[in-house]
Amino acid sequence: QVQLRESGGGSVQAGGSLHLSCVASGLTSAMCWFRQVPGKEREPLAAVPIGGRPNYADPVKRRVLVSTNNAGKMLNLQMNRLEPMNTAMYYCAARSAPINWEELLRSELYTSWGQGTQVTDYS
Repeated sequence: QVQLRESGGGSVQAGGSLHLSCVASGLTSAMCWFRQVPGKEREPLAAVPIGGRPNYADPVKRRVLVSTNNAGKMLNLQMNRLEPMNTAMYYCAARSAPINWEELLRSELYTSWGQGTQVTDYS
């Protein structure tokens, strides 16, 4: 398993943008961003197989952009036109073995998780 460290959390406002980064201690085959709003289940946002195209969750796909670099050791997330009530913990996850593109948003298939970064909506 690799170690993951998220950064970029903080205060945001509805209508604004959010930029997060995740750095892995080793190589990965796929990385994914998840979000957990207090009192709700964790939900996927977007995933990228290294060398492949992103898979975006339907609820956010028109507002989210992810990118990777450094040979599968970094995953960036940009979320635009933030909606109200965005307070949540944002988690980065990764796995070493490849999986099918259709399975990229399944949280149970990720073996490494970061501690999360808190995003607070002050709207």
